[in-house]
Amino acid sequence: MPAAVYILTSNRNGMLYIGVTTNLSRRLYEHRNGLIEGFSKTYGVTRLVHAETFDRIEDAILREKQLKKWRRSWKIDLIEKSNPEWQDLTETVLL
Repeated sequence: MPAAVYILTSNRNGMLYIGVTTNLSRRLYEHRNGLIEGFSKTYGVTRLVHAETFDRIEDAILREKQLKKWRRSWKIDLIEKSNPEWQDLTETVLL
């Protein structure tokens, strides 16, 4: 089953949340509707600004751990490289 690492934000240059899942559409729905207790619900982090897909969940987990160790500036550079306007990619990714 394909897996994804994703970055959510509250707004441009706002709070960042990095997660991993095997069902991105379901996970985004949960974030947007406040169904997940914790950081994303507390800080209103619902806008998808970056996503990477992997064939194996193990690879996605490794990438998630790598990104979580990155400096904030590196994460922002990653987002702006592929999404300079910080647009919500939910519709694009799920089509």
